[in-house]
Amino acid sequence: MAPKEIVRRTLMSLAPLMPSTDEEIWRYSRIAELDLDSFALGHLRTETVGADAVRVTESLAGIAMVTPPDVFAELNAENADTVSLRIPKGVTLEEAIHIVHHVDADGIVAYPRLVIDAEENSEVTVIETFVSADAIHSLVVPVLEVRTGKAARVNYLAINQLGLNTWQIGHQQSVGHRDSTTRLATVALGGDYARMRTEVRLVEQGASAQQVALYFAGGTQMHDFRTLQIHEAPRTHSDLLFKGAVRDTARSVYTGLIHIKPNAAHSQAFQTNRNLTLSEGAWAESVPNLEIETNEVKCSHASTVGSVDEDQRFYLESRGVPPEIAERLIVFGFFNEVIDRLPKAADVESLRAAVNHKLNPEGDVAQ
Repeated sequence: MAPKEIVRRTLMSLAPLMPSTDEEIWRYSRIAELDLDSFALGHLRTETVGADAVRVTESLAGIAMVTPPDVFAELNAENADTVSLRIPKGVTLEEAIHIVHHVDADGIVAYPRLVIDAEENSEVTVIETFVSADAIHSLVVPVLEVRTGKAARVNYLAINQLGLNTWQIGHQQSVGHRDSTTRLATVALGGDYARMRTEVRLVEQGASAQQVALYFAGGTQMHDFRTLQIHEAPRTHSDLLFKGAVRDTARSVYTGLIHIKPNAAHSQAFQTNRNLTLSEGAWAESVPNLEIETNEVKCSHASTVGSVDEDQRFYLESRGVPPEIAERLIVFGFFNEVIDRLPKAADVESLRAAVNHKLNPEGDVAQ
C-alpha cells in the first residue's frame, strides 16, 4: 500500500477527532486551512552530534506523554521516527547534544519524536533544530517528551528555521520529579503556520520548570503557542517568559494556563507574555489564565500587546540614530531578556543574525 494511502486511511479513522476553531484550545488558529490528505507519509533527514553515548535503541515514548492530547500527537505516536536519550544516574554531559532535522522532500508529513530520560542527579543540554527551504510545502508534527528525575537538570532548546511554506504542529511535554529542574526554550522564526503546545507537569515536591520563547513572524506567517504549567505537588515552582514580534500582515497567538492542583500548596507560578506589533497590518493575541485549587500559593500572570515605544524611538533618533537602526536596537533590547535565558551552548550570534534578517529582509544592515 502506498504511503499516501496509509496516511489517508489513518486520517479517515481519526476524522471525528480533527480539531476546529470552535474549540478554545484551537481558537484563533489556522487549522481550518490544513488538508492532511494532500500530504504523503515521509521522513526527515536527521543529524545528531554528541548523542551516541546516551542514545538507546528501545523507544522510550510514553515516559511523559501518557495520553496524546490531540489527533496530531496520536498520529505521531503511530508513525514516529523516534530518537531516545537516557542520561544515566549521576552523569553530567559537559557538551550539548545537537539534533538537526532537515525537511528535504516536498508534499510530505513527518513525525519526529525526541524522548529525553534524565535519571537521578544527571544533567544534559539538547538543542533540536528544524530546517527546510522556502520551496518545500510539507508538514512537520514533532513531539518532545522529557522526564527529569530526582535532582536532575534538563536544558532543551528548539529552533524553528523552517521555510516559509512549511507547516509545523508540535507538542512538548515534560514531567519533573523531586528537586528537579527542567528548562524548555524555543526560538521560532520560520514556518508558514507554526504551532507549539508546551506542557510542564511538576509531580513531586521541589520540582521547578522554566519556559521561555522568542518568536518573530513576518510576511503572512503565523506563530501559535499554547502553554500549560501544571503543579501537582507542594513547593513546586514554574516561570514562563514568552516574547514575540510581528510585522507586515503576520499574526501570533499566545494562550497559557497556570493550574495549581489541590495538593500543590506553597507553590509559585509566574507567566509573562509580551508582544510587539511592528506594522499596522500585524496582529497579536495574548490570553493568560489561572486555575488555582488550593490556598497558600503565589501566582501571577501578565501580558501586553503594543507597538514600539515612541519615547525610546525619539530618544535614539534625537541622538542621530537612523529610524531603521533605532527600531532594530529596540527590538533586540526587547528580545535580550529571552536570549539571556537560552542554554549557554546556543549559537546566540547566529540567532541574532536571523532576527536581524527578519527585521531587514531586503539586506544586511549593521546592528
